[in-house]
Amino acid sequence: MSQWDAYNAGMKSTDLAQAFRLLLLLIAIVTLLAGCGSRQLQDSLVGSTAQRLVTYSIDDLVRELPASDFDRHAGQRLHLESHFIQHPDIRDYADERLRMELAHRFGIEVVDADEPADARLTVFYTSLGTDQGYHGFYVPLGFIPGMSETARVNLITLEQFHGVAEMYYYIGETGSEHRGDVIQARTRTDALGLPIVTVPISTIDRR
Repeated sequence: MSQWDAYNAGMKSTDLAQAFRLLLLLIAIVTLLAGCGSRQLQDSLVGSTAQRLVTYSIDDLVRELPASDFDRHAGQRLHLESHFIQHPDIRDYADERLRMELAHRFGIEVVDADEPADARLTVFYTSLGTDQGYHGFYVPLGFIPGMSETARVNLITLEQFHGVAEMYYYIGETGSEHRGDVIQARTRTDALGLPIVTVPISTIDRR
């Protein structure tokens, strides 16, 4: 083999090695920047934003009570019983907002359990909390020693922080209650995450 052929063979070997390293680098970059998303239900209402997200959602939820189920009980007295898996304070708040809506919209009076009533309303709250998630492209930093597992640098992401209130109910005379459909209300606050800044897309301000 001539010196020129040997030179070409060496160049091809070098090119192949460089191409292989470039391929590995591209695979690593694609792995890091792969589009991802996650959602997490938050059980803490610390901070004004979380509190408003939930209370606004509760307000919207009771406004969605269907007239077809409650008009027939207009002017009646109801016993109200509610259930939720946690946070009795939040449940109590939702109950009071529900009482107000029943009274003002349907003329229904909620009475104590030891008082006579025409019908019974049993409410099951399935969600009274916040829902947080993000979708898009970012560089995770959790693998770096000393960094939080959730640390990341956004490239372009949609960051969602929502309040969610959801319930279903049984209403009617004891022993012949009718089950209502599941009702859900969601209050949204979304933002566009960029490498340096986060740009709000929606706001929860209702003033």
